[in-house]
Amino acid sequence: MGAGRPKRVMIVAGEASGDIYGAGLVRAVQATDPAFSFFGIGGPRMREAGCETLVDSADMAVVGLVEVLKHFDVIAAAFLKLKKILLENPPDLLILIDYPGFNLRLAKVAKRVGVKVLYYISPQIWAWRQGRVKKIKRLVDHMAVILPFEAQFYEKAGVPVSFVGHPMADLVTVTLTREQAATSFGLDPSRQVVGLFPGSRRSEVTRLLPTIIDAARLLQQRFPELQFVLPLASTLTDNDLAPWLKDCDLPITITRERIHDLMRACDAVISVSGTVTLEVALVGTPLVIIYKLSPITFQLAKRLVKVEHIGLCNIVAGETVAKELIQDDASPEQIAAEIGRLLGDEPYNREIKKQLSHVRERLGGGGADQRMADLVVSMAGQP
Repeated sequence: MGAGRPKRVMIVAGEASGDIYGAGLVRAVQATDPAFSFFGIGGPRMREAGCETLVDSADMAVVGLVEVLKHFDVIAAAFLKLKKILLENPPDLLILIDYPGFNLRLAKVAKRVGVKVLYYISPQIWAWRQGRVKKIKRLVDHMAVILPFEAQFYEKAGVPVSFVGHPMADLVTVTLTREQAATSFGLDPSRQVVGLFPGSRRSEVTRLLPTIIDAARLLQQRFPELQFVLPLASTLTDNDLAPWLKDCDLPITITRERIHDLMRACDAVISVSGTVTLEVALVGTPLVIIYKLSPITFQLAKRLVKVEHIGLCNIVAGETVAKELIQDDASPEQIAAEIGRLLGDEPYNREIKKQLSHVRERLGGGGADQRMADLVVSMAGQP
């Protein structure tokens, strides 16, 4: 398609997963119509794709009531910066990626000034606060969802919706064998490898990495030849890990590179809940999912959340393909016990891998970025 009138799009991705999806979307739109320019909130991947990031998503990525309150000043300043642009120099379109507490407030401002709102990656309102769908119907012009059952949920509520497929179906492609992947990271392929995935938010690292390290120490006592790998998310720096790793005596390889090849190099993974659990599942590596919140946030969540699973890979599969250890159950002993079973019980390991193979089937075919690009071009062109 040839370039048309220049189009300005504000885009908001408040977390590392949103940065990945936003980058794919920006590239696909600009390949479809180079007249589009993007600005807003994002991380290094969106910047690399050509989006001007006025606020870095690393400063926005927090979960839980207590955690949000601690970061309130930063989040409020970001909101006011984008609100000012919406009021004084409105873009042709506002694209919101997940991050509902912030994004729905911004959608309200956009609605007031007549800017169309496209919401990509639905907040999990089918899991909690289902009443929020009324607000979405009022403030959002179109929902673009990545899980099949989400489309049915929004259709029932009368919200314009498109199921575009899950971008991870395209992003997660690994051609290396487990041995080739291990060798490529300087690991000994004859020795087992465990992945330590502490999350992409600083608050997650602070809360969960000490527990993950303690579980790794227990595992090394049982499996002395174990090697460990730890991927550093784009939203984190070495300094974010330093307090827990500087005196750590475990053989841990830390890398930012080729995350999916790293997952393939692993025999098992300890992962916090989030998009990463879906990526690990798509690679086919057995995992245990852990999560902890502040006690106040956890008690609140227990009353509000209406789903059986918290792990995205389990939600997509509709069954438990990865054991979930939440709050007090996420102890070093229980984590190490599950990983030990995945490493040492071959029939159990095979069964888990068989279940993981069904996850990709549930996501539909690829092409999510292009379907999103077509939707963006169409909406930005409408009066």
